[in-house]
Amino acid sequence: MSTPPTQANQTPANPAEPRAVKETKAQKSERLKREKNPWEAFDEVRAFARQGRASVLPEWASFYFKWWGIYTQGDGAGVTGGTGGEGKATEFFMMRIGIPNGIATSEQLRAIGTIARDHARNLADITVRQAIQLHWLTIESLPEAVQALETVGLSPRSACGDVVRNVTGCPVAGLGAHEIIDASPLAIAVSREVSGNSEFYNLPRKFKITVTGCPVWCSYPEINDVALTAVRRGDEVGYSVRVGGGLSADPHLAVKLDAFIPEDKAVAVVRGIIEIFREQQGLRESRDRARMKHLFLREGWTAERFLEELKGKLSFTLEAGVDDSVPDDVFRDHVGVRPQKQDGLYSIGATVLNGRLSGEQLIAVAALAEKYAGAEIRTTVMQNFILPNVPKANLDAVLAGLSSIGLTVEATNFWRGTVACTGTEFCKLAITETKGFARWLVDEMDARIPGFDQQIKLHITGCPNSCGQHWIADVGLEGKKIKHDGKLMDAWSFALGGALGLHAGVARLVNYRCLSTEVPDALERLLNSYLQTRSGDENLRSWFAARSNDELRMVLDSSVPVGA
Repeated sequence: MSTPPTQANQTPANPAEPRAVKETKAQKSERLKREKNPWEAFDEVRAFARQGRASVLPEWASFYFKWWGIYTQGDGAGVTGGTGGEGKATEFFMMRIGIPNGIATSEQLRAIGTIARDHARNLADITVRQAIQLHWLTIESLPEAVQALETVGLSPRSACGDVVRNVTGCPVAGLGAHEIIDASPLAIAVSREVSGNSEFYNLPRKFKITVTGCPVWCSYPEINDVALTAVRRGDEVGYSVRVGGGLSADPHLAVKLDAFIPEDKAVAVVRGIIEIFREQQGLRESRDRARMKHLFLREGWTAERFLEELKGKLSFTLEAGVDDSVPDDVFRDHVGVRPQKQDGLYSIGATVLNGRLSGEQLIAVAALAEKYAGAEIRTTVMQNFILPNVPKANLDAVLAGLSSIGLTVEATNFWRGTVACTGTEFCKLAITETKGFARWLVDEMDARIPGFDQQIKLHITGCPNSCGQHWIADVGLEGKKIKHDGKLMDAWSFALGGALGLHAGVARLVNYRCLSTEVPDALERLLNSYLQTRSGDENLRSWFAARSNDELRMVLDSSVPVGA
C-alpha cells in the first residue's frame, strides 16, 4: 500500500524545473499596483456592497481598499492576536477622510458627523494629518459614505495607500496676524494637483506633504516628505523646501535644499520631487525601506544630490535659498481664544483629547460654526479643531456651546499636549491599547501634579510605526508587551527629549519599560525630579538634554515609593 509523500520526500514532477520562489511582501505589493489602479475600480466595491462581506476579494481587503482611505478593522487584540505581523480583521472597516489644509465647511463637517452617527457607531477621530477617521463601517455602507462625502466636496480617496496623503497646513492660515503668508491656497492647489492624481497612484510608499506660512511651523515640516515653509527674500515671499522627513522605525528629520521657491513655481517643484520618488526602483524592494527618507538613510543621498535631481525635472532655474527663521520649540497648536488679524474676529481652538469625538458632537460643532461664526472648521495636527471668524459678541455663546457638548478650550498642559494613535482598539498592527490608556494617564497626571507649569508633549503610539509620533515628543511612549503573572500585558517603552524647531532632535530611548499600571508612578517621579532640580527657568527639554540615559532611567525606575 502506498502512502502520501511527506514534505521531506516530495520532489518536483520534473526535477529539471526550478522551484517556484514565494513573492516577498514588497513584490506582491508592486505586482498588485501594476495590475490595477484602485481609483478606477470603485465599481468593484459597489458590487461587494450588493453581495455582502463574504464577497470581498482578499486583494481588496488587504491592499486596494487603502487607496480609498479604507482599512479592514482589527478585532481588538492587535498584532499579537494574528499571524505574519498583522492582527485579525473583522467584518468592519475604518475610513479616513482627507481635509486639505484641515479646512472644512460646516456642511462638510455635518456630513462626516452624520456618517459617523448613522454608520460608524457615532465615533470619529481627528488624526495627526488633519484628517478624520471613522470606524465600524460595514461593506454595505461604504458606497453610501463615499457618495455622501463627494456630494459635499470631500473624499476618502488618497487618504491611505502608496500615494500622496492629505496635504496639511496651518489651521489658522489667513487669520493669524504674524503669519508670513496665507499659504492655504497653495496647499489646496498642491492637493488638487497631486492627491488622487492617477499619475501618482503607484508610488513606492506613502508620501506626505505640508505647505505653511505659519511662523511656528505648526504643521511639522520637519517630519514630512516634502515641506514648503514661507520665507522672505527682501520684499518677496517665497518658500524654502525640505525633503525626506519621516518617523516610524527609522526617524529622520527633513533635509533643507538650497533653493528659494517662488509661489508660482511651488506646485511644479512638488511635482518634480514626487516624480523623483516615483522613479526610485530601489525603494520598491522592501516595504520597510520604501519611504523617501531612506534615500538619505540608506542610499547615501545628500541635499546637494537631491537638488541636482530636482533641477533636472524643472523647466526653470532654481535660485539659491535664504535663511529660515526656525521657530523655538513651543506649542504649535493654536488652541484657546485668539484675536485674528481681521478686526473684531477671533478663532477658538478647542482641545480634543486623543482627537476623539462623537458624530453628534461633530454635527453640533457644525451648527455652532453656522450660527455664531463663519460656517467653517479647521482641524489640527495635534488632533484638535479650531472655529475661526467668531465675532467678539459671540465668544461667550460659542464657549458655552462647546462646553455643553463636552469640549474644552482651556485645558491643562497634560491634556493639551497628549496625542494618541488608534491602538489595538481598531488597528491590526498595534501592540497596545492607546486611546483609553491616554485618557486615564492624563487624569492620573493632572491629579498627581496639578498645575504642571511646562508645556509637555506626551505622545502615545501603540507600535513602532509611530503613528502617535513618539519620536518628536518630550515624553514618547511606544507600546510593548511584557509577560506578567504568566500573561502578556500592555507595557510601554520611554523615549525622552524629542523636539522640533530650533532644537530639533529625535527622542532618546532610555532603555526603560514598564507595565501600563506603572506608567503614572514613573512619569510622576520623572517630572517631580525635574521640578525639584531645574535651574531657574530651565525647560523640560533642556533638563532632559543635560542628563544621560542612565540618569533618566534611574529616576524612572526608582525603587523609592512615590511621595516618600
